[in-house]
Amino acid sequence: MKKSTKIKTWAFLMRLGDRCGCHQREDRSFFIGEWQFPICSRCTGILTGQVIGIILYIASVRIPFYIDALFLLIMFLDWYIQYKKIKESTNIRRFITGNLAGIAQSSIIIKIILWIIGTF
Repeated sequence: MKKSTKIKTWAFLMRLGDRCGCHQREDRSFFIGEWQFPICSRCTGILTGQVIGIILYIASVRIPFYIDALFLLIMFLDWYIQYKKIKESTNIRRFITGNLAGIAQSSIIIKIILWIIGTF
């Protein structure tokens, strides 16, 4: 692929990441070579966690709601500790806590959809 095509593709993905609401800070993003991910490490974790959550559901793994809440709380605590300047989070920790939150989000959304379907 030509360098100009790569740059156009990367620019398109960066605009898409921005429109999805990610801050895209360089210091909080992963890189492949010179190319910054179009979403930060936490958003990357959330996205991959959502995919993992769907795969878990397809594999008949059911996560209890209290585990969903715990996963979301873990990500919130990571954010809050950083926000209060107690300890700076790392990109790996952001990615891991994002994964947990993404799994929880998928699980909760699936539960809501099944509940709606069951009420009709």
